[in-house]
Amino acid sequence: MSHDHSPRHPRSHGDGHSPTHPHAHDVDKVTRAAADASVADADLSPRELSRRRLLKAAGVTGALTAGVSGMLGVTPAMAEEAGRGRGEGTPRGNGRAVRHWLAGDHHIHTQYSSDGQYTVLDQAQHGAAHGLDWMVITDHGGATHARLGVDLVNPDIRAARAELKDTLIFQGLEWNIPAAEHGTVFVAPGRHEVEVLKQFETDYDGSVRGASGNSPENEALAVAGIQWLGRQKDRRRVEDALFLANHPARNGIDSPHEVRAWRDADPRIAVGWEGAPGHQAAGLPKGYGPGSARGYYGNSAGPNSFPGYPPESYRSWGGFDFYTATVGGLWDSLLAEGKPWSISANSDSHVNWGDTSRRPDGSTSERFHADGRYGDPVYAGRVDLAAGDFWPGMYSRTHVGAAERGYTAVMRGIRDGRVWVDHGRLVKNLDVRVVASGRGTGEETLGGTLTARRGSRIELLVTVTAQDVPNWGMFLPRLNRVDLIRGAVDPLHASSDRDRLTAPDTRVVRQTDTSGRTGRFTLRYDLGTLEEPFYVRLRGTDGNRQQPGYLGASVDPAGPAIDVVGDADPWRDLWFYTNPIWVLPSR
Repeated sequence: MSHDHSPRHPRSHGDGHSPTHPHAHDVDKVTRAAADASVADADLSPRELSRRRLLKAAGVTGALTAGVSGMLGVTPAMAEEAGRGRGEGTPRGNGRAVRHWLAGDHHIHTQYSSDGQYTVLDQAQHGAAHGLDWMVITDHGGATHARLGVDLVNPDIRAARAELKDTLIFQGLEWNIPAAEHGTVFVAPGRHEVEVLKQFETDYDGSVRGASGNSPENEALAVAGIQWLGRQKDRRRVEDALFLANHPARNGIDSPHEVRAWRDADPRIAVGWEGAPGHQAAGLPKGYGPGSARGYYGNSAGPNSFPGYPPESYRSWGGFDFYTATVGGLWDSLLAEGKPWSISANSDSHVNWGDTSRRPDGSTSERFHADGRYGDPVYAGRVDLAAGDFWPGMYSRTHVGAAERGYTAVMRGIRDGRVWVDHGRLVKNLDVRVVASGRGTGEETLGGTLTARRGSRIELLVTVTAQDVPNWGMFLPRLNRVDLIRGAVDPLHASSDRDRLTAPDTRVVRQTDTSGRTGRFTLRYDLGTLEEPFYVRLRGTDGNRQQPGYLGASVDPAGPAIDVVGDADPWRDLWFYTNPIWVLPSR
């Protein structure tokens, strides 16, 4: 497995600098000094004093110790926005903001994708029938979509919104990230939703711009695209916009420094990745399924792959992406730097297993590129057992904590990290809170940051509502175990290695047997006395398939098992994952 990777990820760019941010380290020093409560105002430079005022407006000064100023995704731009009275960057107060947990899917294709089939209403009706509250239509970016599809799909989306009034249906697209994989980009509905998406695709899509190759220039184009979306939000052309990377480990071409560069470009916009890819039905064995790789994760390293990724990263683990499934791996390395990064679980629905429709006659590639779409599906007269996708909501769900049932509330919940994901409806509901007592008081939920005085007693409360109705596999799933994962936070290492892959201080610290438990029950974990910053996150399983984690049993004694190509029935291997909660000492 010897490849020449140097053209793709030159180490000279490992510091994360791009032409659009020549003073990134200088900005970080200014923010760090401004957030250091031990430094008096009189000892700050005018620039540092101005930054301190902005951080105070964002509500973060005094809640951070020196060196922890990178927490909560607070950037100067976000602090300035907060100073103008409309900041959304910090996830403080999450526990008070959640009114609803809304299930959704941000990765869905239609007849406006060259490899898709269904109408928008087909996908939306099935998603709603399978219990989804929100979904994003994400047809593939490219020349045909930019020229025709982004305009043509909008009336169909608006018609579906009118038909399914209780379902939130976003318009987005699947971005060909320059120099990298795919990603979901979507915006809040409004007068300029088509205009903004069309301009973004025309100017920043790797396929449209011929920028798929491995070069610093193409990596910089991806960063510029994320920053451009942030400016559209600032200018109120759209009320909100988000980007999440899709199937990040599938081909190994999303390098760690690229992921960090996306997030740092604008943490309001670049907020996470698919913790579990779509195409889960692809793992169904031959005889009743396609007998392929779960998630279509059946690849190996190529000339564009990042050289630090091991062969095991090209497989899914319990249906989850290697970067998420590995305790102490790439996801944890971001969290340990104090960088919020959300996970999701989606269908990536193109053509669905068990379906009885097909594209109409005459649906050639030439016709698609001329019309920007395929014709509406027709009855096939057979059941398709070779397709690798499930209908939206049938298997994978992304649960978002929202203050209300609305478009911008869902987007804010995703940005703030109020997210947990599951496969096969493993549990009915989760409520996760970190609570401080003793010297300090307060509580936070998923995605939030609890700040309390040193010496405060910290407890984690996990309330599980066990599943009591069959899933769409027609059986009642049972939660067998819940795992508590804990990691130390050290933001000072954030800029030392932009291709850092591991978080050595993160591990599974507790495994709780939940077999046989029904109804609603609460698990209590004593997290000890608060002395140093840390975070916690959770994972749960039906217990059917497990093995020691990739980094060893001392880190993860019984994690998800690596999926076997041709024999990875997704219904026999169910997991849930939550986003983290951070805990910081204030003094």
